[in-house]
Amino acid sequence: MNGSGGSGEPSGSGAPGEPDGSSAPAGSSAPVKRRFPTTMLLTCAAIGVAGGIVLAPAGWLSNFLFATVPFISVAPAGLWLVPGVIAARLLQRPGAAMLVGLISGLVASPFSSTGFGMVLTTLWWAFFAELPFLLVLWRRWSTWQHYAGAAVCAIIYPIAAWYSFNLGTLPLGLQITFFAITMLSCLAGAGLGVLIADRLRTAGVGRRVTA
Repeated sequence: MNGSGGSGEPSGSGAPGEPDGSSAPAGSSAPVKRRFPTTMLLTCAAIGVAGGIVLAPAGWLSNFLFATVPFISVAPAGLWLVPGVIAARLLQRPGAAMLVGLISGLVASPFSSTGFGMVLTTLWWAFFAELPFLLVLWRRWSTWQHYAGAAVCAIIYPIAAWYSFNLGTLPLGLQITFFAITMLSCLAGAGLGVLIADRLRTAGVGRRVTA
């Protein structure tokens, strides 16, 4: 789904380290880290490539569903949030989600029916993974923020895609159902991203970045 609703494509539990190298509890206030060490860039690249590999076929699936059963095509929307949520959760650095969104789009664009438009789509969704932390200037990294970003995305997307899905022609009950499906999908995508990031952190991925 396209981020603006114009097509069928939906347009780490560890905490950041303190300046002296100690770890801060999850959800606590922490100094903003604006450095982009090589380890972070490599981790973002790995997440972005993996995300692009997953989102490329997801885009074709969304296009197919949009052409056949448009109402259902929003069900996998939450997948588009996963790469950005993983990056934000695991790395806890400003811009990590957006960087991963950019890389995912670049990887998926050669295999997408929208070409370079895929980059705009992945950046649109990555923005909502970044937004809750941007609003507090990246000084807090709490679990609930991931779900808050997903909830905001789930409200804005149906509005942006209103005319593409002809929602205005549907009964109120179906409109509410559409919003509910989008909300559930986005929250599930955020939950999946948090889970994957936590598993990666447990396996030791990302520790050097946040240390």
